[in-house]
Amino acid sequence: MTQALPDDRLAKRNVAVLVAAQAVLGGQLPMMFVVAGLAGGMLTGNPCFATLPISLIVFGSMITAPWLAPLMQRYGRKTGFFIGALAGALGAAVSAYGLYVSSFAIFLLGSLLSGIYMSAQGFYRFAATDTASDSFRPKAISLVMAGGLISAIFGPQLNKLVQDASVFPFLGSYMAIIALNLVGMFLFLLLRLPNGTSQEPNASPALAPRSHLQLMRDPSILVAIACGMVAYSLMNLVMTSTPLAVVGCGLSKNNANDIVSAHVVAMYLPSFFTGHLINRFGVEKIMGLGLLILGSAGLVALSGMELEHFYTALILLGIGWNFCFIGATTLLTRAHAPHERGRVQGMNDAIVFGCVTIASIASGGLMNCSGGSVVQGWAAVNYAMVPFLLLAGTALLWLIMTHKRAI
Repeated sequence: MTQALPDDRLAKRNVAVLVAAQAVLGGQLPMMFVVAGLAGGMLTGNPCFATLPISLIVFGSMITAPWLAPLMQRYGRKTGFFIGALAGALGAAVSAYGLYVSSFAIFLLGSLLSGIYMSAQGFYRFAATDTASDSFRPKAISLVMAGGLISAIFGPQLNKLVQDASVFPFLGSYMAIIALNLVGMFLFLLLRLPNGTSQEPNASPALAPRSHLQLMRDPSILVAIACGMVAYSLMNLVMTSTPLAVVGCGLSKNNANDIVSAHVVAMYLPSFFTGHLINRFGVEKIMGLGLLILGSAGLVALSGMELEHFYTALILLGIGWNFCFIGATTLLTRAHAPHERGRVQGMNDAIVFGCVTIASIASGGLMNCSGGSVVQGWAAVNYAMVPFLLLAGTALLWLIMTHKRAI
C-alpha cells in the first residue's frame, strides 16, 4: 500500500496530476450546465422540464457514489476515475445522438450517464488526501479544487466556439465533451495512489467500519454532510436557473456563458488560499463565512436583473460555495478512520448529490413555473435559499457548542 511521505512529496505529485485532471476533464461540467438547460428547453414542449437534463446529471452522480466509493476502496482510485471518464464520453455521445434525432428521452439518458463522470470527479478531492499528512490535507483539497479555475475559463470559452458549430444546436458542445474525456483520462496513469484498502473478511472487529447509523451519530460527520449538502444544493439551485434567467431577460447566450464562467472561476480561485485559512482560523469559522457569503449572493440577486447583478451574485455564490464545501470536505476527512473511507465518502456524496438533484429539479420549476414572469421566477429561486441557510447555520453552531462542551 502507498504510504504518505513525511515531506508530502508523493501527495504533491498526486495533487499536480489531479489538478490537471480537474482542469481538462472538469471543463465539461460548466459546458453542460450552460447548454443542458437550453437544449432541454428546445427539445421539450414544457418549459418546467427545461432543467431536467441537469437534474439527471446530478441524479446520476447521486446513484453512482454509493457503488463507486467502495469500488475505489477495493480496486483503487484510478479504476474509478477511468470508469468516470469513459462514462462521461458515453453520456456525451448519447446526448449528442439525442440532439441529432430531436429526442428528449435519449438526451435525458445521456445526461444520466454523464452523472457517473460527475461522481468520479467529486472523488478527486478525497484522492488528494490519500497520501497526504494531516497538516497538508486542507491544502491538498484546496489545490485540487483550484484546478477547476482553469476548467472554469476553458470550458465556457470552448463552448462558445463549438456550441453553434453544427446545424444541430449544441451538438458541437457534446462532441467536444467526448474528446475531453477520451484525451484527459490518460492523466490518471500518472497517479501513485493506494491500489485498494478494502477490509478483509477476517479483520479484527476493532477495525470494522462503523455502520451508517453510527457514522451519522458522529457530530462532525453529520454537520460536514449537512453543510456540504446545503452549500452544493444552493449553488446548483441558483446556477441551474441562471442561463434561463439571463436569456429570459433579454441578454445573450454568450452573456450566459461569461456569467457562468465568472461563477466557476469564483468557485475555484479562492482554493489557492482556502486551505491556509482553514489551518489558521479553523474549519468551522470558514464554513460559517461561506454560509454568510451564500446569503449575500441571494440578496444581490434579488436586488435586480441587470448584467452586473448576475455577475456579482454568481461570483459571491461561487466564493461562498468554495469556503463552505472545502470546509465540509476537510471536516469529513478528519472525522473517519482510513478503513471507513469508502463507506463515509460514498454516503456523503450520495446524500449531497441527492439533495443537489432535488435542487436542480426545483430550480427549473421555480424559475419557469412560479409566477408569470422571469423576474418572479428568479426571485422565487433566490428566496428558496433562506430556510436551508438557516438549517446549515444552526447545525454549525450546534457543532461548535458540542466541541466547547467536550473541552
